[in-house]
This record gives sequence, structure tokens and C-alpha cells, in this order.
Amino acid sequence: MNIKQILLLVSAIATGCNKAPAPTIAPDTRTVSNGEEKVVIDITKKYQTIESFAASDCWYANYIGNSWSDSEREGIAKLLFSKRVENGQPEGIGLSGWRFNLGGGTAQQGAASDIEDISRRAEAFIDPVTGSIDWTKQAGQQYFLNKAKSYGCEQFVMFSNTPPVNFTRNGKGYSGMGAYSNLKDEHYDDFAEYMASVLQHFNNNGTRFDYISPVNEPQHNWNEPGQEGTAWQNSEIKKLTVELDKAIKDKGLNTKILLAESAAWNDVYEADGDPGRKNVISNLFNSASSNYVGNLEHVAPVIAGHSYWTDGTWQSLVSTRTKVDQSAKAAGLKAWQTEWSMLGDGYSENEFPGFDKASYMDIALYMSKVINCDLVYANVSSWSYWTALSAERWGHKNRFLLIKVTPAGGDYGDIRQSGTHTATKTLWVLGNYSLFIRPGYKRVDLQIQGSSKDLFGSAFISPDGKKIVAVYTNLSTQQFDAKALIKDTEIADIKAYTTSASQDMAERTIAGGQSPITVNPGSVVTVVYNLK
Repeated sequence: MNIKQILLLVSAIATGCNKAPAPTIAPDTRTVSNGEEKVVIDITKKYQTIESFAASDCWYANYIGNSWSDSEREGIAKLLFSKRVENGQPEGIGLSGWRFNLGGGTAQQGAASDIEDISRRAEAFIDPVTGSIDWTKQAGQQYFLNKAKSYGCEQFVMFSNTPPVNFTRNGKGYSGMGAYSNLKDEHYDDFAEYMASVLQHFNNNGTRFDYISPVNEPQHNWNEPGQEGTAWQNSEIKKLTVELDKAIKDKGLNTKILLAESAAWNDVYEADGDPGRKNVISNLFNSASSNYVGNLEHVAPVIAGHSYWTDGTWQSLVSTRTKVDQSAKAAGLKAWQTEWSMLGDGYSENEFPGFDKASYMDIALYMSKVINCDLVYANVSSWSYWTALSAERWGHKNRFLLIKVTPAGGDYGDIRQSGTHTATKTLWVLGNYSLFIRPGYKRVDLQIQGSSKDLFGSAFISPDGKKIVAVYTNLSTQQFDAKALIKDTEIADIKAYTTSASQDMAERTIAGGQSPITVNPGSVVTVVYNLK
């Protein structure tokens, strides 16, 4: 060691002896990159504002709300609407939207309705014979509507599958009119007045419906008596919408008209041999169209469609929804996905094992794929499931339900006999979105290194900028670390909520901004960042 090195060493020792002990430094929770992150969240790039995650009360809710035990009804309501997390386990999925079916009166008709399955018959407030109004009808649905309100559900949509049987051409809740509406020509104003009167009744009694959806899946003919329904030509939708807009205005209501619950996403932007019922955006929202209704005061600037039939592959999901987004934006519209369950049968064997082999979790994971694509590629502002409650019949597992209800007599028993309920994986996976992505949150940019049909996600920021929520789905066979780089943020704490075959939105705390955030194969994980 030379003299210069010795002097430097002595100086360093002396300086160290005179220094106070280094203070204890808390873990750095800023998202400073260490070069290993496979996720980048850019909160400066903002997309659509979320309005709701919802489910429908068709059809079981009316029977269960009417005749099941208080404990069963309350338990179901808690699962659907509670936002509470206790001891690391959410009580429910905190739905922010609820869809209320304005029935057509087939339940009052009974066997004469021709709808054999009583659980698919729906009551109406208007008597099918006398035309008198009875507000005690649909009492079971009103029970769950009131429960949704009491738990703080933010948005309510009333929807109609058929006009009341009083007004239909065949006196039934299903149609015999093929591609045309079952509503008699002379009853368009009566049907509109009826819908507006129901809205006014609820409004006067403390429940405001934000939207009324007067037609459902108009591209289907609904000629079979399996459930309530009718086709609609775009020209017939215009005729009804004009009358409904007038009736709502006359009653001084603020409810908006939601159109047009298209049966499949591609119906909203392409004609494909049925221009009278398809190409809905161009027909209803292009001012050059004879069916234009976009200038009516109460028509919402929203195109509503269903995610059925275009969900068989990742490629179909992405391409269809990209076209929805482009078409909606060109027309100045927001997009809403208002109905999905695993109804189709054209799922790729490369992406889904098939219904016989699929587990309950497999079905829920596929739902997450649909939700993600609707959010990211269609830029939907609202996403809704069909249906909240149902019995598990015909080996369908959880394809059509969030909560499995079993009457006293078993899956095929009388739905009016109080039984039991069970939360399924579709409920909890929907909760990975609905409980944490609240109304007013905006989607922000999320990039995943190596993202694919088997690994994907989306991210959202709260209106006050104090919370970021990211949802990841891992369909691959490899574990994934969702630790993210989020520029210009300082994190107070991180929690993750995992749904898998063995967990139901199970909470865990992530230590520090640089700790791994594990997303195991076959799981959906919501990561919640609370910012300083």
C-alpha cells in the first residue's frame, strides 16, 4: 500500500467514527424500475370511464325473492352486492349495476303461456286480461332490487324482453311474427306509456332507473315458446323509441333509453343479409338513416350489445370488439356489453377443454377472457352477466349462473320451494372486476411482456388518482410475476385478491413495491395499489 492509499484509509476511518448511526430506512415503495418488471402501467394514457359491472334478475329472482327463506334470500343478496371485506375475505362481489326484467305477464297466464318451464315465465304489473295495474307483482324481483339499493348498488337498468301479452299479436310472450315485432301496430304508444308509468312508479317510491331498455336481441325471431321474446326491425325500434321518448318526457323523468341489446356484437356494425335488423349503429345513430333516433332527448349515446356467438376464439374476440370500438367511436357512442354467459358451442378446442371436461374454474376463466376483451378492445363502459341466479340443470355447471340455487326438491324441483344457494367460480371471478373497479374509474394503459390469449390483463385508476386496480388472468402453465413499473407514483400499500380452483378472491398483502406479485396458472388475480 502506498502512502496515498494509507492517508485515504485513515481519513475514511476518522470520518466514519465521527458520523452518527445511519437511520433505519423504510422499504422503498416507489415503483422504481429494477429492469425486471414484465408489466408496465401508464396512468397518463386513459381510455373509457367505467359505469358499472352488473347482472340480471331473470328469471329465478322473482320466485326466490317471493318464497324462499329470509336467510337464503339475504345470503344471496350479500354475495351479489356486499362490498365488505372481513378477515381477508370479501363477503360478496359488490355489483355496481342491477338489471330488472320488466316481464310480459306469462307467469299470470300460467300453462296458457305455452312456456313449459315455470321458472322462465315472468310476471307483469299489468293484468293480461283486465289491463289493470297491480304494483304488488314482481315482488320477488322488487325484493332484490331493494337489497341492491340497501347495499349501495349505483346503477339500475329496466329491460323488456317482450311487450305485455295484452299488446301482442298472438296474445303470447313469445312471437309468431318471424323477423317482425309481435307488438300490435295500435299498441306502440300503449307499450311506451306502460314502460314510462312503471318508471314513474318506482321513481316516486325512491328507486330511479337510470336506463330503460325496450327491446332485447331483436335479431332473433323468438318463435319458440321457451321464454319471453320478440324480434324487431330497426324501423320498428325507431317507432317504439319515438313513442317511449315522448312518454318519458311527458312524465318529467330523466331515465335514458338504452338501445338496442343486439344479439351479437357484429350485429351492431354489419348487415350480413339482414339489413332490416342488423347494422344497428348505422340504422339508429346515423342522421342520414330513416331510422335515426340519436337526436331524441332521452336516447342515450350508447350502443348495447351481447357478447354471445363472437367469443369462440381469442382472434374472434379481439377482431370483433375492435370493430365495435371503431364503429361506436365513429358514431360518437359509448359501448356497453349487456349480456353474456357461456351460451355458445363453437369454442376452440385449443382454448377451452369442452363442456364435458371443463371444470367450474375453466368456465370462470373463459368468462374472464371475454370480460378482458370487452374492456380492452371494445372499450365497454359497462359489463353485465346473464343471469345472477339459476338452478344447475342438464349438466351445464356454472355456464349460465353466478349463484347456483337448489330448490328443496333438487335441481329439477319446484323453484318456489325454498332450498339452498352456492357461490360459484363465475361469481368470484366477476368479483375480481366488480368489487374493485368502481363507477368512475378509468381504464389506463397496461402492457404485459409476453401477453397472449393465455396471459392478459387490464388496469384502472380511481377518479381521485389514489388507487390503481389491475386484473390479471393466467391460463398458461407457467407462474407469472405481475410486479409492475408504474411511473411517477408512490405506493402506500399493495393487496392482491386471488380466485383459483382453491381460492375465492383470497386476500394477501404484498410487501414493498419491488416484491413479486405471483399469478399462478389457472387463476385470476386483482392487484390493488393504494397510492400516497
